[in-house]
Amino acid sequence: MAAHPRFNPAGTCEAIISDALGRGPDMQLGSQIDGWQLCRWRQFVGSYVVPALPEPLYTVHIAGQQHNRTWLNGGWSEHASMHGCATIVPAGQQTGWLIDGELDVVTLSVASDQLHKAPAADQFRTMRFAFSDPLGAALTRQVLSELYAPQSDEREVYVGALVNALKAHILRGANSMSASEVPTSAFSSYRIHHVMNGILRHPEAQHSLEEMADIAGLTPSHFCRVFRKATGLTPHQYVMKTRLDKAQQLLHQTDQSIAMVAEGLGFASQSHFTRAFRQFTGEAPSEFRKRART
Repeated sequence: MAAHPRFNPAGTCEAIISDALGRGPDMQLGSQIDGWQLCRWRQFVGSYVVPALPEPLYTVHIAGQQHNRTWLNGGWSEHASMHGCATIVPAGQQTGWLIDGELDVVTLSVASDQLHKAPAADQFRTMRFAFSDPLGAALTRQVLSELYAPQSDEREVYVGALVNALKAHILRGANSMSASEVPTSAFSSYRIHHVMNGILRHPEAQHSLEEMADIAGLTPSHFCRVFRKATGLTPHQYVMKTRLDKAQQLLHQTDQSIAMVAEGLGFASQSHFTRAFRQFTGEAPSEFRKRART
């Protein structure tokens, strides 16, 4: 295990990212026995295209600016990554990134044979951008703090154990913890992330403003202000965006009828769904399905 920049074999996730950014990781360590590679990357303002990776990649946003976006549905995402957010990049998918200032992230790649056997293997098959993962972020920060501590044999063992804990966490499901399993902080960003994750898990639910504000422990008007400042969207816009992102996935990957997709995602009618989908993507659901499958 080495906690310093080093040569990446051609074709690995780390080598491909290095080529795309024009520089190697600030820090890298890995374990062949346990099948993982962990890197810290710091990059500055610009837009970058990362070619398809051979393995899925788990990423934690730990510092830097909070206005970093990814390329989704033909444009830069409205939702930006915040400190503590995690992103999963699936294998085989080219991605685009817009960095407004400085990006400071840690990536973890895990051997594919371990991913295929994981209880939460499905979460690595599609792009999941900027979701809240308090435990993953805490483990990542602890790893970094140890790597900058004086070197010793005990430290090496401890760091390996921490990274293996992080690997086990993402293999079982990176956001599978419930609210009761993570101590609730008074800090509003945790509460906002908790609301966001509830919407992501159940986009079809009603998600009334009063209900979301109650979960966050804020008045509805204060909740709207805090939520918009954190995400750039109103609560209603975020619910609608989450539903339509899910709709694109269902139209592309399943044979469900448009009416079934609309009903399953909580739209009042197929016509309401079609209007919202066209406004969001610029094309009707049937057109999107045909183009995506072509």
